[in-house]
Amino acid sequence: MILVTAADVAGHRITESLGLVRGSSVRARHLGSDIAAHLRNIAGGEVHEYTKMLAEAREQAIDRMIEEAQALDADAIIVVRFQTSEVMQGAAEMLCYGTAVRLDRAE
Repeated sequence: MILVTAADVAGHRITESLGLVRGSSVRARHLGSDIAAHLRNIAGGEVHEYTKMLAEAREQAIDRMIEEAQALDADAIIVVRFQTSEVMQGAAEMLCYGTAVRLDRAE
């Protein structure tokens, strides 16, 4: 599956737009990670616990979006975007979305 943030795919021609596809993941903070993050916040620097949590959420959202596109027999997903939102205190949603398309090689 080709994923691009652009509206086209180099070397290919879009032959059909199959519509919006999306995937999401909601993650909650863990008390142990929260304590470590607060301590790191005092000292400064990257909060590795949250970086890892958000990376896992992004990957799961991408995988779910790709599954939806594969069910439509898409070749690619164009204009891929990410969005996050807090759904409750301590829990956030990672949303990945784009447009599923079918492609032909450009001549």
